[in-house]
Amino acid sequence: MHVVVTGKNIDVTAALKSYAEEKVRKVEKYLHNVSEAVVMLSCEKYRHIAEVSIKVNGVLIQGKESTEEMYSSIDKVMDKIERQVRKYKEKLSNHKFKGEKRPEPVGEASEAATEEETPKIIKTKRFDIKPMTAEEAVMQMDLQDKNFFVFLSAKDQQVNVIYRRDDGNVGLIETIY
Repeated sequence: MHVVVTGKNIDVTAALKSYAEEKVRKVEKYLHNVSEAVVMLSCEKYRHIAEVSIKVNGVLIQGKESTEEMYSSIDKVMDKIERQVRKYKEKLSNHKFKGEKRPEPVGEASEAATEEETPKIIKTKRFDIKPMTAEEAVMQMDLQDKNFFVFLSAKDQQVNVIYRRDDGNVGLIETIY
């Protein structure tokens, strides 16, 4: 596994880098085909933030945690990643999951914009998309703890969106162009 440790507003010491790499490599006991792991360490005032992204067979597993100390931020985010990895492995082995709707409570409620200004794009993310079924997209959305997920449909090669509804079910937006 290729592990990249970078820092933003912080000097990444050799000890900090080796600690982060050691923690990330523990994921290999659950997943044997991890292609890449990226660890981003940043510091904002008194908050030390650790973000981890791991690519496994086209699936992206992410986590972000912040505390007042960088080592504990790394520990917390890796605990979160390990829970997501175990959840991912369980879903892969669970044959009952195919085609079933999973009623789950809604994660975080979306906040309405209170400003009268036109919204500004403040962050842009780019990611590789691979063809997948709607069920795989739901699993990916759950792994990332997001309320929506954009994917390429395996059946018709169209861009689709899976989203979490307020009633706990999942919706699918199919695009036609």
